[in-house]
Amino acid sequence: MGGDVFPSAERRKSLESELLGRKSKKVLYVVLSAATDIISAVEFDYSGDYLATGDQGGRVVLFERVASIAGKSSHPDVRPTSPLRANPFEYRYLTEFQSHEPEFDYLKSLEIEEKINKVRWCRSNMGGRSHMLLSTNDKTIKLWKVYEKRVTCVSDFNLQNGSSTLNTGGRPPALVGSGAAGGTSSFSLEKLDLAALTAQRLGLPLRLPKVISSETILATRCKRTYSNAHTYHINSIALSSDMETFVSADDLRINLWHLDIADQSFNIVDIKPQNMEDLTEVITCADFHPHHCNIFGYSTSKGCIRLADMRAAALCDQHAKMFEDSEPAGPRSFFSEIISSINDIKFSRDGRYILSRDYMTLKLWDIHMENAPVAVYPVHEVLRGKLCDLYENDCIFDKFDCSISGDGKHLCTGTYSNFFRVAGRDGSSELLEASRDPTRKRLQSARMPARFALNRGGARSRSSSFTAGEDAIASDYTQKMLHLSWHPEANVIATAASNSLYLFYVRAGQPLPIDWGSSMDLEPVSLGWVALVARDESACSGGSSSGAVRRRRLQQQWSISSI
Repeated sequence: MGGDVFPSAERRKSLESELLGRKSKKVLYVVLSAATDIISAVEFDYSGDYLATGDQGGRVVLFERVASIAGKSSHPDVRPTSPLRANPFEYRYLTEFQSHEPEFDYLKSLEIEEKINKVRWCRSNMGGRSHMLLSTNDKTIKLWKVYEKRVTCVSDFNLQNGSSTLNTGGRPPALVGSGAAGGTSSFSLEKLDLAALTAQRLGLPLRLPKVISSETILATRCKRTYSNAHTYHINSIALSSDMETFVSADDLRINLWHLDIADQSFNIVDIKPQNMEDLTEVITCADFHPHHCNIFGYSTSKGCIRLADMRAAALCDQHAKMFEDSEPAGPRSFFSEIISSINDIKFSRDGRYILSRDYMTLKLWDIHMENAPVAVYPVHEVLRGKLCDLYENDCIFDKFDCSISGDGKHLCTGTYSNFFRVAGRDGSSELLEASRDPTRKRLQSARMPARFALNRGGARSRSSSFTAGEDAIASDYTQKMLHLSWHPEANVIATAASNSLYLFYVRAGQPLPIDWGSSMDLEPVSLGWVALVARDESACSGGSSSGAVRRRRLQQQWSISSI
């Protein structure tokens, strides 16, 4: 025999190590691929007809709203949808593009991730399905144009693939000089002369090319790249109301850009001290006023919001107004400064209010009252006694987005275990889970208006007992509802839970808000939220696909259907 039937012990060990190495590489690839699919930004456009998401892989995915038709059926053997269960907010996958790629800063020896930090829509007058949007990672901002492009397919050429070979419908015989055009451009004069002489010799007629088909596709193009203006990581971008300028903010500076000028920006806020040891706060978020392009606000890690007017000075270091809570909730402790840092701010649609989110609470500010917020909404009060554990696992530094409804009457923000809280300015509150069954009985919050909305006019009462939903918040700190967005015209919320996207809307006949009443003995009342699964990759195995395979998977899995 040419060798032993059974391998030796050394050979077995080498084979086992090789197999284990392959397995570990495969597992690592799957883990890395799943990490790049985690959604890092969610944003509705100004009309609410389009939705954009960005992920940690640098991709931007767009959805469009489909007009729902009650009773519509896609197949004669399929029973049509009941009008009572018709989905009024149906979105479908539109397109995706790679916005950012991983880079490396050789001067600072720093790796720049491709993760999308923010996505913002531009209000344009191009019409149709043409749109403009801004996307940013830690260092670079890009302006993208998504537009319809007409592609035509032309056939019946006289030459084959730009060569000097005649297109006779089959493989022609060997012609004189069939390979003589090497190195020249396609359809050059030499090729055309040679083809004409060959056609004359063979008695073949010249044909006119014909358009056999045409289709319209969505194309994307990067129009401008705004780079090399931030020393620190960009945490937010915001467009002005005139749709000509925007601001970008990092930890110490805010820059003003013009959409048409990519190589120049103006520094309008700079809080960097001459000696970095004197640094006491950093910028955490910036946003423009919805109606006045000269007014913008930014928040800091000290828990204050500053409003600045660009008409007052070129460098807006001196704020026009400052909003700071002089009586923060809860007793003072080692973690007070950390949890008071503001993660996100949003102006209401009318510009009268500012919504801010720190680690423990949502605060609603009136721009005419600087000394205190008009209302404070605890988000996860059950975690106040677990701040030490949250500090040890770095969860206390998580940044949660907040959002406000178009009418300014309702607020929402995320928390842990894939929960998010929807609160009303009337004191109502609902705790929902990003799943196919958002209002399970164990997660329905009880009616506690005094606990969920701490108005400045009333007493700050707190209860030592929590509902089952609140207790479930602390069950899993790895599942975080960091990013969400509220539809500008309707009670629809888009939430991102890891690599899945969920949309929630209120059932017809149960408008928001609902009167909670004063009795604590009644059963909890649900606001009637319905979940729609827009993108659910939790059940997918393997790595991320690319090209046509990925697009087909997106079209199948990211089409939103009613649950």
